[in-house]
Amino acid sequence: MNKAVSRFEPQPVLPHTDRDEFSISDMCAEFDVTPRALRFYEDEGLIGPERRGTQRVYSQRDRARLAWILRGKRVGFSLAEIREMIDLYDVDDGRRVQRKVTLDRCRERIDLLAQQKDDIEASIAELQQFVDLLESVDDDSNNN
Repeated sequence: MNKAVSRFEPQPVLPHTDRDEFSISDMCAEFDVTPRALRFYEDEGLIGPERRGTQRVYSQRDRARLAWILRGKRVGFSLAEIREMIDLYDVDDGRRVQRKVTLDRCRERIDLLAQQKDDIEASIAELQQFVDLLESVDDDSNNN
């Protein structure tokens, strides 16, 4: 199997860096995204790199926001939900509202995924019963 990280495996916490600025190449390499993806997130207002001429310069804030965006996407949040959660970072309350909203959204997502998992397991069981039935009918017709 490919050694690439599955989108379904827990991702590591954003590693600390003492750097304050990052190029588009730095961000692409660190997060395994394309420049087009970064520009898309910028167009959507999710990140806001500084412009120096034609060059984009990303801050620690952009880097942290991108980590949130990618994690949110991996677990199925919409861009609107991700925007809501990361924009709450700027509320001046020690991030209490951000944590509460994010916890609520994560719990809702866990409940939804658990229900989907149950539905998938029930579908698999039903299909397996059908396969078993079809195979037994085939076995009976071969014995006659």
